[in-house]
Amino acid sequence: MVDRTSAGLEVYDLSGRTALITGGAGLLGPQHAAALATLGAKVLIADVAEHRAEEAAKAVIAETGNDEVSAIFLDVTNPTQIETVSAAIGPVDILVNNAAIDAKVTAAAGVSNGMRLEVLPLDQWRLEIEVGLTGAMLCSRTFGAVMAGRGRGVILNIASDLSVIAPDQRLYRRPGTVDETQQPVKPVTYSVIKHGLLGLTKYLSTYWARNGVRANALSPGGVLSGQSEEFILRISELVPMGRMARVDEYRAAVQFLCSDASSYMNGQNIVIDGGRSVI
Repeated sequence: MVDRTSAGLEVYDLSGRTALITGGAGLLGPQHAAALATLGAKVLIADVAEHRAEEAAKAVIAETGNDEVSAIFLDVTNPTQIETVSAAIGPVDILVNNAAIDAKVTAAAGVSNGMRLEVLPLDQWRLEIEVGLTGAMLCSRTFGAVMAGRGRGVILNIASDLSVIAPDQRLYRRPGTVDETQQPVKPVTYSVIKHGLLGLTKYLSTYWARNGVRANALSPGGVLSGQSEEFILRISELVPMGRMARVDEYRAAVQFLCSDASSYMNGQNIVIDGGRSVI
C-alpha cells in the first residue's frame, strides 16, 4: 500500500476507520471494498449472498494486503436485522449503499419479456424498490444515526447514469420482432430507484450536516461485464468516449467521496459515464 503520509495524501488516509458496503458481493461491491481497503480502512462486505461476500473479501485481502476485510450477512430489507448487525459490529465511519437488483434484459429470440411496464408484476416492483431504495434508507437511518451521535461519518449512495437520464430502450431491441409488446426493455424500477437515491442523498446531506455527517452519490455509467458484442457496440455509440467503463474505473471516485479529500462536498451527485449523459 502507498505511504499516504509521505506522499502528501493524508486526506485520503482511512486508517482506523470502518466502512460497510451493502450489496458488497455484486459487480461493483468488491471494487468499492478494494478502493477503501487500499486506503487502510477496515471493510465489511455485507450481502445476503454470504458465500459470495466471503469470496470477495478473500480477493480484496489478496489484492490489497489489508487483512481487515471481512464478510457479513446483511438483509437491507429487514430493519430488525440491520439494527442487530449495527449493535454487533459497532460504529461505522463510512456507509456505502450499493445493494440493488439490476434486472437483466434479454433479447434472446422466443423470450417473452415480463419487464415491460404494461405487465411488470407488482411484486417485482415492490421487491426492487425494497432492496434498492428502502434498503438504502433503512441502512442510512440506522448507521447514520450512530454517525450523527459520534459527530462524524460519510454516506455514499451508489446510483447510476440512469439517475439523471432515462433508459434508451433502443439498446435492448430485438431485430425482427414486429410486435412491440414483445420487445425487451429496461424496467421502470431501476430508473425510479436511482432517481430516488438522489432525493435520499439530498435529504440526508442536510439532515445530519450539523452533526458532521456528509452524504453524496456516485452515478456510474455502464460497466463491461460479459454483455453481448452487439450490446457493447450499441451503447458505445452513445458514449462520447466510445466505450463502456472497466470495472475498476470508479475506485478513485469512491476513495475521494469517502475520505477527507471531499470534506466540503455534501449532497452532490458525481456522474462518471464517459460523457453519455451530456448529449
